[in-house]
Amino acid sequence: MGGQYRITGDKYPRLRRPKRRRRLVLAVAASTTALGLAGWGTLQLIDVFTGGDDQAAAAGPKADCSARVSPSPTAGEAGRKPSGTPESYPAPGKITVNVLNATPRSGLAKDTAEELKKRGFRIGEVGNATEEYDKKVKGAALLLGAKAAEDTALPVLNTQLTGARLKTDDRKKATEVDLVIGTGFKALSKQKDADAALAELTRPKPTPTPTKTC
Repeated sequence: MGGQYRITGDKYPRLRRPKRRRRLVLAVAASTTALGLAGWGTLQLIDVFTGGDDQAAAAGPKADCSARVSPSPTAGEAGRKPSGTPESYPAPGKITVNVLNATPRSGLAKDTAEELKKRGFRIGEVGNATEEYDKKVKGAALLLGAKAAEDTALPVLNTQLTGARLKTDDRKKATEVDLVIGTGFKALSKQKDADAALAELTRPKPTPTPTKTC
């Protein structure tokens, strides 16, 4: 053009976005917002109408939950100590032990009886085992007692040695038991080990807490 046309003045033409396009964008944004609000409101209404059933269903099992507890003892059982519990084990001083030697080693019954006496047990008969058990006890010892001594006096005596076998017979007195020394016997347990075993046996057990079943 060779400089024939010049733009003079301080005003220039401005490029403007067409109004129709702006209105279209605003309409789309408004529609999207409206749809979102409508969806959220629908979900709230669903929760309102169905939430009560869910809460009732969730509360149902809790209402039916019951604590399982042990039945209370009857009047006849209240004064009797259950067997196999710390309260049922008699003290060594209330147990009479007959020490019988079923081995060829002489003096074994006497020495064992003296040691048991030092540990608080009462000593009854001391001597050789009867023909029924003489040289027939292969283990460390055989502890004999009444059926009632199975969970009372016999476990207490059993804390004084390891490797003994417990057996019941038809005797009536539960606090008198036999210690038949076998061929595998070496010695009673050490005093501290025997005391620890006796303490563990007679230690009160924790009371079980009720359990809920749902």
